[in-house]
Amino acid sequence: MGPMIEISKVNVIPAYQMVSMELQRLILEGTIRPGEALPSETDLAGRFGVNRSTVREGIRQLESEGLVRRAGRKKLLITIPGQADISPRVERALLLHEVTFGELWEMALALEPLTAARAAERATETQIQALKDNVDLLEAAVTRGEPSDVIDTEFHTLLAECTGNRALLLSREPIGQLLFRPYVELSPHVPQAPARNLRAHKEILAALIARDSDQARHWMERHIRDLRTGWEMAGRTMADPIGAN
Repeated sequence: MGPMIEISKVNVIPAYQMVSMELQRLILEGTIRPGEALPSETDLAGRFGVNRSTVREGIRQLESEGLVRRAGRKKLLITIPGQADISPRVERALLLHEVTFGELWEMALALEPLTAARAAERATETQIQALKDNVDLLEAAVTRGEPSDVIDTEFHTLLAECTGNRALLLSREPIGQLLFRPYVELSPHVPQAPARNLRAHKEILAALIARDSDQARHWMERHIRDLRTGWEMAGRTMADPIGAN
């Protein structure tokens, strides 16, 4: 008998994944453009040489990724994934990887001050008014002693929208959603946190109104550093996974 030959296992990609991957390629290359309809399941099954159930499963995968949406019972339209499609998937991945508070905080310290500075340069009057309304809501919640984590997170999202930078908006959203979530948990341990948070938002807003990007950056950096201080005052460490209780 000759020597044993080491042979790697063959990984066979399921047919529905191959259908999904090919349709993704056509979408990303622009062969099928956003707003256009996909061919029918029967047509696609014939072109791919598979049954309709395989095509249906491949399309379901595209729907979960925000690349396709249903318009009526049978019509399928190509769409561009938005924050609502992308952010939850990235958030889940970060949680499953047990990303730490420190890792997210480092990213926020890089992205949030940049966001504030660009927002000061580019925000429209309508966007500034939306931020004013948000700060008013935050002040009312702080005065009444009510949770304000949702209002806080919205402020940062509104700032990102002011930049007009889609890459920045999409990349910071899942980090922001996870990083500012502990706000409610920290408040009982750091009673001064709501008032400090409110002041930072007011100062950032004032910098935007004055079109002062340096001040906007300064106050946002101070705001993000405050978050770390609050985290540690609550007895947590930078090495704690963000999803840990």
